[in-house]
Amino acid sequence: MRILISTLLAALTFGSSVSADPARFELDPEHTTVFFTVDHIGYAGTLGIFGTVSGEFVYDTDTQDLSAVDVRIDATSLNTFNDARDGHVKGKDFLDVSNHPEITFVATEGTPTGETTGTVTGDLTILGQSQPVTLDVTLNKAAEYPFGHKRFVLGLSLETSIQRSDFGMTYGVENGLVGDTVHIRIETEAMRME
Repeated sequence: MRILISTLLAALTFGSSVSADPARFELDPEHTTVFFTVDHIGYAGTLGIFGTVSGEFVYDTDTQDLSAVDVRIDATSLNTFNDARDGHVKGKDFLDVSNHPEITFVATEGTPTGETTGTVTGDLTILGQSQPVTLDVTLNKAAEYPFGHKRFVLGLSLETSIQRSDFGMTYGVENGLVGDTVHIRIETEAMRME
């Protein structure tokens, strides 16, 4: 992750609005969306969105060092736009939110693939089980935000696919009712905090 962020940010001119000291960035909860699709009996992908996501990291523009990366998803905030399905997916067959109310991602490394693209690898924890996951990342924009407190903001798009059975979530896999592959996408704006 440190390598990726340093590569992406070094390609941009920041001006005087960014300090040379380590700065903490937070994911803007109003502009962060985590959503997924999963196959339903081969007919179509079913969409799910997590409404409550938080995260932060520390970044030093002098050393290009990134640390303290921590993203948390409130599993109980899942919305699939169908009450009965929401109840099922939040239950023991899938997310088991009563016992595992949180999904976490902690980044461990990154690799640049272009001036504004790269991959980030980290540990994703679902149902209390952690697995390494690699996300494709695109830096959409890095600039002072035009509204409010005029904070410096990074706009990022991330995507990956996982096998839910790797986390012990096997309902409907063997009989093909629900796909094993889950396609995940994250759209976020990370704000530099003063």
